[in-house]
Amino acid sequence: MKYYNAKDIRNITLAGHAGRGKTTLAEAMLYIAGLTDRLGRVEEGNTALDFDPEEKRRHVSVAAALAPIEWKDCKLNIIDTPGLFDFEGEMAEGITASECVLIVLGAGHKYDVGAEKAFKAAKKRGKMFAITRCDKEHADFYKTFEEVRAVHGGAVCPVIVPYIVDGQVKAYVNLASRKGFEYKDGKATEIPMPNDPKIMEMLDILTEAVATASDDLMEKFFAGEEFTRKEIIQALNQGVNESSVYPVYACSGYTMDGVDLLMDELAYSAPDAASYAGGKDVDCDEDGPLAALCFKTVADPFVGKMSYFKVSSGKITPETPVYNARTGETERMGKIITVRGNKSEDCKCIPAGDIGVVTKLNCVKTGDTICSANNVIELSSVKFPTPCLSMAVKACKKGDEEKIVSSINRLLEEDPTIKFEMNKETKEQILSGLGEQHLDIIVSKLRSKFGLDVELTVPRVAYREAIRKTVQVQGRHKKQSGGHGQFGDVWIRFEPTQDEGLIFESEVVGGSVPKNFFPAVEKGLLECMKKGVMAGYPMVGLKAVLYDGSYHPVDSSEMAFKMAASIAFKNGVPQANPTILEPVGTLKAIMPEAFLGDIMGDVTKRRGRVLGMGASEEEPKYQELVAEVPMAEMNNFSTVLRSVTAGRGYYTFEFTRYEDAPAAVAEKVIAEAKVDDDE
Repeated sequence: MKYYNAKDIRNITLAGHAGRGKTTLAEAMLYIAGLTDRLGRVEEGNTALDFDPEEKRRHVSVAAALAPIEWKDCKLNIIDTPGLFDFEGEMAEGITASECVLIVLGAGHKYDVGAEKAFKAAKKRGKMFAITRCDKEHADFYKTFEEVRAVHGGAVCPVIVPYIVDGQVKAYVNLASRKGFEYKDGKATEIPMPNDPKIMEMLDILTEAVATASDDLMEKFFAGEEFTRKEIIQALNQGVNESSVYPVYACSGYTMDGVDLLMDELAYSAPDAASYAGGKDVDCDEDGPLAALCFKTVADPFVGKMSYFKVSSGKITPETPVYNARTGETERMGKIITVRGNKSEDCKCIPAGDIGVVTKLNCVKTGDTICSANNVIELSSVKFPTPCLSMAVKACKKGDEEKIVSSINRLLEEDPTIKFEMNKETKEQILSGLGEQHLDIIVSKLRSKFGLDVELTVPRVAYREAIRKTVQVQGRHKKQSGGHGQFGDVWIRFEPTQDEGLIFESEVVGGSVPKNFFPAVEKGLLECMKKGVMAGYPMVGLKAVLYDGSYHPVDSSEMAFKMAASIAFKNGVPQANPTILEPVGTLKAIMPEAFLGDIMGDVTKRRGRVLGMGASEEEPKYQELVAEVPMAEMNNFSTVLRSVTAGRGYYTFEFTRYEDAPAAVAEKVIAEAKVDDDE
């Protein structure tokens, strides 16, 4: 692939709802551009971009894939991203590396939740809409167009529309050039623009949108003069760049009809990298100091670690030292390649505005900026969604625990939306992700890549134990076995307190217990508190006052008094009205108002207490529900929220405090603890 200047590079991410034809559209582009020998089909598992074994098996995209295409003297860096919400992190990576987002919708469908999310994620980047599958039976381009227009109003601008006769697409019309095109086997034949009322209506909408680009065009519009092709291209380019106009293109990725027209318009109207690739951080100048963001990492079994870079300034060459702005470390530049799906070829450099891959960089991870050591800069990083579903990982084969840790850490390099940690209290390995499908993919990769079989279970909850009344007990330890014996005798008053740990005090008078044994008594109590008497959970909120006791001048020792304290604890706590404490967290759920009642009902079923609700500050037109919910009840909340709100809702949940568990819950916890002890 030849060298391209930033002004001739277009970085475009395909995003939208799952199953709307993003990968099929990208495959059609590759085939039309002569970059593949055959048109890949998702359902057949032979596409160039869905090359991961999991994607082939499931017939769905689970990772972002790069497809550079040379078209009309431009380089189109197409990034195909998954539409499933469980892989939203891949969409975040793609959008971070692009200046424009092409939101893909299916003809006849509504304005999908996936399209809403893609539009929101694009923020101030250029936005375009491709309405695909216009060839399908009962497909209705104009229904979907009106859905988009109902959401975004006059900013929506039709550019390529279908000419429909008796419910069938007879041709595609490029309103910008006022030409029609009939297709047979993906090949276009130019025809005059049909004199059709619907086509004329779309042309009027385009003309009005273009007229708003400048005062000169507005004057020309009111004078009734026709805009030239050049004027329309310039107006669309300006509108997309300013995110004030959203062009709409009709096509059919499956038959390739209209896809060449779409590619033409992407080359003409999408923002060029020279103007926008640097964003607010730097100027996009290949002669400037290096600034490149690693927006994606792939662990390839043959190539090794592959770091995907979007270069905002300067250029990446084999001679360029890799200085990591985050760590301050420098390492040698790896091999530079261009990738198309899983195919790669060597390249000499990655210039400003372009996207490429560097292999085997050890100190660089996703989100890092590499730059000049003399001009350190950190580019705006990828903003990944927070994991919301956690499960405990159990090895099916004993002894695989360490292998699981190292294998998941390797997967973490590729997918920063995974969180993996050891819960020291419950002794469980906790794996967190964006949903059930996300975790299922991770389990499948552990099996296919590393030969590890694991089972996912609901994580144990870190309960606590406490007392609710004051008791006074004796702890006496006496043992005689020839020679020096063991003797320790303490009287301790146990009281409930609000402090988390142990408060130890002494009221001993007259030396009935020597002061040098006080630390041993406290240590004995602290060790006992690690495992409560009810269900073996740590004890909190305990005050212990040592007020009397006795000792033997020969047989008393620190160990003896430690044992005496332990006996006092085991005798006294069961008499002090012990209780199970459960962790409670604060839930903040954001959702459209229509779903507020359903989610509130679900929270109530989870023993939640609603603290308040109202308009969300961070999400216009959405409602925020604030509640306190026991952590034990929250495991599948993310799945329910997504299901009820059709993917629109999201939430945060943070630990707040411990509270007394209801009797039924406490009984269940104690019973489960006994079962675990028996096992």
